Amino acid sequence: MPVTHFRAPWTSTDRDEVLAVLAGTSERYTALELVEGDADEILYQLATTRPTDLTRLVLAADAIALAADLAADRTRLAFLRADEVSASVRALAWSGLTLFGVDRVATLEAWPLAFRESQVAAERRPADEPSFNPATAWTLVAGGDMLLDRGVANAVKGKGIDFPFDGGTAEITGHTCCSSFGWEVPTTRRTGGVGAVRSLLESADLAIANFENPAPVEFRFHTQGTVFTADPALIEGLVNAGIDYVSLANNHIRDAGAAGLLQTIDALDGWGIAHSGAGADVAAARAPAMLDAAGVKVAILGYDTIAGSYWATADRAGSAQLTAGIVAEDVAAARAAGADVVIVFPHWGTEYRATPFAAQQALAHACVDAGADLVIGNHAHWAGAVEVYNGRPIWYALGNFVFDQSWSEPTMEGVTLELTFDGPRLVQAVMRPHIILDKAQPNFLDPAGDGAVVMNQVFSASKDTLPW
Repeated sequence: MPVTHFRAPWTSTDRDEVLAVLAGTSERYTALELVEGDADEILYQLATTRPTDLTRLVLAADAIALAADLAADRTRLAFLRADEVSASVRALAWSGLTLFGVDRVATLEAWPLAFRESQVAAERRPADEPSFNPATAWTLVAGGDMLLDRGVANAVKGKGIDFPFDGGTAEITGHTCCSSFGWEVPTTRRTGGVGAVRSLLESADLAIANFENPAPVEFRFHTQGTVFTADPALIEGLVNAGIDYVSLANNHIRDAGAAGLLQTIDALDGWGIAHSGAGADVAAARAPAMLDAAGVKVAILGYDTIAGSYWATADRAGSAQLTAGIVAEDVAAARAAGADVVIVFPHWGTEYRATPFAAQQALAHACVDAGADLVIGNHAHWAGAVEVYNGRPIWYALGNFVFDQSWSEPTMEGVTLELTFDGPRLVQAVMRPHIILDKAQPNFLDPAGDGAVVMNQVFSASKDTLPW
């Protein structure tokens, strides 16, 4: 499997590029790195040999050392066995085919790079055969904050309930000054690929996001302000897009009171969308959503740290509070209920800030210490830092996903997270940058082009927390 460093904007490579790297003519890479024991076999399969200039071929002792090298030197292309690929590197497509993500090949037989035909391959023991199988892998796609009131509801009224998820690709053509808040904002144009966002969501085994409003029976459309209620009929758009789960743990979930929260739960149940993070009492609010993905049991725990007045109690409907003690109990309960993967989905942090503050980071670490496999946060309305703590990834904020905050570039842009798992093990993590158009619709940006703005924001905020 061709790989490069985790932060790379590149998505694919081919044999011509490998040969260019070995010849010293590549525009993207300075050297090829291989695990020493596999080097000759890989070169054989690529129909080439070791270069005369040995500075262009770097040999690593094993896959762990190779991944560390890629993090330290981001100018290298490398190859790993499929079952040695981890989330710490970026797996690349090979001549248009990939082993990971929603667009992966269906079987290993469809993958063109394999140890076969050579004497080295013939001598391999059966135990050496790769255990990774794209046919049994599964994917999770996560979006950030979703709103179905205010500007989004207005857009849906004119363009239909499916409009927010019909986005394709877009580019930034310039910037203009200024919004009502004094920010310079991007000018854009759509570049095609209509339905790419929907396709990503529908193709994932699980698609999740934050539901940033109640959807009560007696809803009210708001033209402005920060009290939200959504028409429950608009939830059909989420179903049509393939969204499987939403978190209700946020600082707006009781904007229509206890009755509005309970009616929101009834509406989601009616549409068959799983949820967690809020309920009729504290026990219900803290209960995980239990989902199945390729036979793997996935528990998602939602928590809000922002609106203490909305927290549930023993006799009051509301959201789940996040503390180190609470998350330790809840993760243990989810494991006892059979969860293979536990995801903590917190609403936290500071709005319009990409870096976590100390207490927020301590809570994130507590989630991992409690046994969570990964943490995916929201609330900032900006895409924020990524951290790896004790080997577990933490996304502090994905930014807006379906939202109407078109008054600044950071609030218009965000990342959609595409994760690939091999059983319970996370093997790939791809952040897809997007920009929200018409105050409602995310459209993907080229990560090597206009998407670099939001990706640089994420990586700048992660300078002290992300070793990849």
